[in-house]
Amino acid sequence: MTSIGTGYDLQNAVFSPDGRNFQAEYAVKAVESGGTAIGIRCAGGVVLAVEKIITSKLLKPGANKRITTVDRNIGIVSAGLVPDGRHLVSRARDEASSWRKLYKAPIPTKALADRVGQYVQAFTLYSSLRPFGVTAIVGGWDSETEVPVDGQVGGGPKVGAGGKVEGTKNGGPGLFMVEPNGSYWVCLLSPFGWGVYLTVRLQGYYGAATGKGRQTAKGELEKLDLSAGTLSLEQGVKEAARIIYVAHEDSKDKEFELEMTWISSLDGPTKGRHQEVPRELREEAEKFAKKAMEGDDEDDEKPAEGEKMEE
Repeated sequence: MTSIGTGYDLQNAVFSPDGRNFQAEYAVKAVESGGTAIGIRCAGGVVLAVEKIITSKLLKPGANKRITTVDRNIGIVSAGLVPDGRHLVSRARDEASSWRKLYKAPIPTKALADRVGQYVQAFTLYSSLRPFGVTAIVGGWDSETEVPVDGQVGGGPKVGAGGKVEGTKNGGPGLFMVEPNGSYWVCLLSPFGWGVYLTVRLQGYYGAATGKGRQTAKGELEKLDLSAGTLSLEQGVKEAARIIYVAHEDSKDKEFELEMTWISSLDGPTKGRHQEVPRELREEAEKFAKKAMEGDDEDDEKPAEGEKMEE
């Protein structure tokens, strides 16, 4: 069976003999052309960060946001084609508005990832459409208020179908990633290699990374031991800044702007809302990142000096 896309990459709705959708795979290359985007699930919330490459000195600082608010408790950061990302955010906002109109409550993070993933996946089914050239990381904080019957209407028994499930934890931080083929499920590693992440049941990922520097960012995320759940939200902001700076090393000839947002619990700094990280804290995080980078450079130089002394 051939692995070359000749003849099988002309239409989106055609599989190759070995079961590959080349149009979807090409969409991954568009994602890799964008800046690095990451999400970190901390003990008290979620941090989103993106490396926004400055393509022109005429651009106004702080303009052309890559991280956007979908609902008051949910934000999305995307990597890849900017217009595709904006269209996806518009669709996500429609889904959040529809949910709020029907259920009179904010949409849960997992439900939004589910709806956006289905929408993205539909663009891989028809020859008249092309896949989205973007990967979106969805982060949010869901209400921890206990519902009478698992979100369903009626009284029902305390346990069993239609009733409460004993020991179930409601709400909390959620982090999901929607890839160009529409996948967003919970698994240990991505079988496609399009985005790299660590996962936890129902609440999505401990950490997610996509874009040009995703492999470097993945390695740094693994070092944080996020599964322990001990990383504070403020420390998560600093680590997110450091990881973006480390991932940018491969493109150090290009200037970039660090963009960060966070969502905390109701008793945290954002009161359960998706907001930009305050300028003072962002600047402190950037100083921390630059200092960490300088420390790494000094460590790299020390062995070289030792070798010279031996000579």
